Amino acid sequence: MINHQEHYRKGPDDPYEVIKIIEAFDLNFRLGNTVKYILGSGKKDEVIQELRKAAWYLNREISNLEAQDAILPNKEGSGIEILLRN
Repeated sequence: MINHQEHYRKGPDDPYEVIKIIEAFDLNFRLGNTVKYILGSGKKDEVIQELRKAAWYLNREISNLEAQDAILPNKEGSGIEILLRN
């Protein structure tokens, strides 16, 4: 139960365990939690509650990126471009 929580997997033979996806894409804490709550939505808690959690982490990531842009403007782009790179 600690290493392979069922609400983060589609089934026992699911090769796409959430932690593996997060690590494969080298996602930071906020984006990793966004993915975790989206993929686990409706399996542990109510779907809307899980999606609100995902939205909270995604909005937090966006706010942090916007704050970074305000301090040090990124010449390569901002917003979704940075989000997709990270």
